[in-house]
Amino acid sequence: MEREEAERLVAQYGSAVYRLAYARTGSREDAEDVTQETFLRLVRSSPVFQDGAHEKAWLLRVAAHCAADVFRAPWRKRDLPLEAAGASVPPPEEPDGSVLSAVLALPEKYRLPVHLFYYEGYSIKEAAAILGRREGTVRAQLTRARAMLRDRLEAERT
Repeated sequence: MEREEAERLVAQYGSAVYRLAYARTGSREDAEDVTQETFLRLVRSSPVFQDGAHEKAWLLRVAAHCAADVFRAPWRKRDLPLEAAGASVPPPEEPDGSVLSAVLALPEKYRLPVHLFYYEGYSIKEAAAILGRREGTVRAQLTRARAMLRDRLEAERT
């Protein structure tokens, strides 16, 4: 892949890849690593895309896989929370907006379908293809996620 083409794809889709990675990992540092790994895989594999939609779908699918790999890493299983290690750290930054923080508080399997459907504007069929899940599964996950978000946001109001 030529440098100019890679730079164009990073400029055009970098923020979408980062947002998906952040929605999956909940960590800025991990999201940055996933974004970098996604574009490295793009440069290494040099895929041929049919159109802009295919480019974006490919990048988001690779980002979803890379984000899943973060949780499978062997060193993750040996991680100790800083509190257990005796370190004193300030609390992590709270994302702006109660809706975003509510979405990030969802269990992992619900965050990506919500992100792809509501933030990226994909249909259920397209989100299912990107995530490698059945349409019915994504539809059910969106329904459950909406119920969880509704309960959480109502609880915050009262």
